[in-house]
Amino acid sequence: MKITCVIVDDEPMALNLVESYVEKTPFLVLKQKCSSAIEAMEFIKNEPVDLLFLDIQMPDLTGIEFSKMLPKNTRVIFTTAFDQYALEGFKVEALDYLLKPFDYAEFLGAANKAHAWFELVNDQQEQKLSKKKEFLFVKSEYKQLRIKLADVLYFEGLKDYIKIWLKDQPKPILTLMSLKSLEEDLPKSQFMRVHRSFIVSLANIEVIERSQIIINQQRITISEHYKANFFNYINSNSFK
Repeated sequence: MKITCVIVDDEPMALNLVESYVEKTPFLVLKQKCSSAIEAMEFIKNEPVDLLFLDIQMPDLTGIEFSKMLPKNTRVIFTTAFDQYALEGFKVEALDYLLKPFDYAEFLGAANKAHAWFELVNDQQEQKLSKKKEFLFVKSEYKQLRIKLADVLYFEGLKDYIKIWLKDQPKPILTLMSLKSLEEDLPKSQFMRVHRSFIVSLANIEVIERSQIIINQQRITISEHYKANFFNYINSNSFK
């Protein structure tokens, strides 16, 4: 996985050195170099990043003070010439602490810690999302209906409404909901959006023919926007 990062240091030589280290590291993507915490704060407001390489002793706002203001998903590796800040750095849950001057091997060790941390968090999130969900409640005709997800063939979006097509039912259930909000609530291991107007049950796909899916004799076109994601899934679940 790629980790987006920002370097923050009021010393130009330190900025350039860390930049050269980031460019050598394949999983790091540099978004910005900043000469102060104030500058970094303004940048992160508009473009959140995963990781900061953050100097501690800077004018106006120290790295320690700034780290306490960061979004919870943005992590920090402190870079400083003063070892007395190490304890404070770990109190704010920094991923690591690099004491200047440090070489590339030391930098890479800290970057690898960050990479391992983000991979662990990503794995935990994927496990949570992939946990099998068995049913969904939807409002239809002034009633709350309990829909078994195993019975769903596909969802069809119609402006502000959704048609829910079920096994062994000739007519769909109609509910007031957006396809986007439904997509966020569905387990990604069971359903996939393949068109602006369709989310399909992966378990109920019968045939894939060129750019169309056949479910219960219904042909659903896979649009260009969703094609790569869909066929990546199919290829990863096919016998070689």
